Amino acid sequence: MLNEKEQKALDRYCAKYGIENRSRLIRESLMRAILKQLDNDQPTLFD
Repeated sequence: MLNEKEQKALDRYCAKYGIENRSRLIRESLMRAILKQLDNDQPTLFD
């Protein structure tokens, strides 16, 4: 669920870029952020 401010921002973004499938946008954005964070959290051999 989004608050009113978040919903308005999402509506403006989708209108500006012609995005019709909002659930796909949210799902892909969320998974991209999650996978990036998990990748950054992985231990590395050489820092």
